[in-house]
Amino acid sequence: MDIEKANSRREEEEPIVQKPKLDKGKGKAHVFAPPMNYSRIMDKHKQEKVSMASWKRGVAIFDFILRLIAAITAMSAAAKMATTEETLPFFTQFLQFQADYTDLPTFSSFVIVNSIVGGYLTLSLPFSIVCILRPLVLPPRLFLILCDTAMMGLTMVAASASAAIVYVAHNGNSSSNWLPVCQQFGDFCEGTSGAVVASFIAAALLMCLVILSAFALKGWT
Repeated sequence: MDIEKANSRREEEEPIVQKPKLDKGKGKAHVFAPPMNYSRIMDKHKQEKVSMASWKRGVAIFDFILRLIAAITAMSAAAKMATTEETLPFFTQFLQFQADYTDLPTFSSFVIVNSIVGGYLTLSLPFSIVCILRPLVLPPRLFLILCDTAMMGLTMVAASASAAIVYVAHNGNSSSNWLPVCQQFGDFCEGTSGAVVASFIAAALLMCLVILSAFALKGWT
C-alpha cells in the first residue's frame, strides 16, 4: 500500500509532457511550417522599398537641377551688384559724381551674402549627387535641409534690405526730404534692381529645395 501511494504521489508531482503525434506507419512527428503568406509579405516589402527608392531618386534629381539653377542665380546677383557703377558726365574731370555698391553698406552685405550662398549651393551639389545614387540614405538629406533653411533666411534678409534701398532710390521719401536719385543714376538703379530680383529668385528656389527635402524625409517619419 505504501509503495502504491508513493507511486501515485510521484505521478502527481511529475509535469505532464505532451508528446508529438506520430503518423501511423511513418514514425515522424508533425513539423510546424511558416505561414503560407510569408513570401508574399517579403515580396510586398521589397516592392515598397523599391518604389520608395525610385520616387526619392526622382526628388533628388529635381533637387539637383534646382540647386544648380539657384547657385547660378545667387552668383549672378552678387556679380551684377558688384559690377554695377555709374559716373555722371561733367565738363571737368575734377568734379564727378559716381555711384558704386561700396557706397552703401547694405549693398556690400548683399554681395557678401549672395556670394556665400552661391558658394554653398555649388559645394552642396556632391551631396545632392549622393542622394541620387543612394536615395534611402538619411544623413545627407538632413544636412541639406538644415543648411538650405539657413541660407534661405540669409538670402531673404539681404534681398529685403537691398530692396528697401532700391525703393527709396527710385521713389525717394518726402518725409525725410530724400530725393529719388535714379533720375540721375538710371543705369546704376537698373543694375541694382536686377540684382535684387535675382536674389529673390534664389531665395524662392531655396524655399523649394527645403520643401523638396521635407517631402523626401517623409518616408523616414
